[in-house]
Amino acid sequence: MPGLLRGVARTAVVAGTATAVSNRVSRRQAGRWAQQEEPQYQQQYQQQPQQPPPAPAADDMGSKIDQLKQLGELKEQGVLTAEEFEAQKRRILG
Repeated sequence: MPGLLRGVARTAVVAGTATAVSNRVSRRQAGRWAQQEEPQYQQQYQQQPQQPPPAPAADDMGSKIDQLKQLGELKEQGVLTAEEFEAQKRRILG
């Protein structure tokens, strides 16, 4: 039994060491690739003209109406006060 336990322990140590070395090699290689590719991306970025971000999509009026209906129902049920209802309505309508 002690020989079996020693063999299992040795296997675990070897496997753990191999995993640690493999992970370190992978990280170093990924770092090297990133350094090699970085100048290429910088050149591409500099060559592309700066474009303004796309305009936000127009709000869907149907979803606003649905939200207002839900707010109205909550107000009727007494969950929302008149002030809370008005504040939420202003938020939805912008």
